[in-house]
Amino acid sequence: MIDGVIALYIFMLAAFTGYEVISRVPVILHTPLMSGSNFVHGIVLVGAMVALAAADNTLLRVIGFIGVVLAAGNAVGGYVVTERMLKMFVTAARRKGP
Repeated sequence: MIDGVIALYIFMLAAFTGYEVISRVPVILHTPLMSGSNFVHGIVLVGAMVALAAADNTLLRVIGFIGVVLAAGNAVGGYVVTERMLKMFVTAARRKGP
C-alpha cells in the first residue's frame, strides 16, 4: 500500500500537472476538449467503485461513496455538455422537423 505522504505527493503533482495542461488550452477549445474526454470520467467512476469495494471501515466507505457520486455526476455532466454542444450545430431545417 502507498504511504500517505507519497500518495499526497502524487495527488499534488497530478493536480499541478492537470492545471498547467488545461490552463494552456484556448478558451474556445475547453468545451470540445471536456466533452471529448468523457471516457476518462467513466474510468474515474470505475476507479471510485473499486475503491469503495475495497473499503474496510465506515469512514472509507463514506469517502468511497462520495467519490462514486461525484464521479457519476461528472460523467453525466460531460454527456450533457456534449449534447448541448451538438445541438448548436443543428441546421434550421432540421429544427423544424419533417
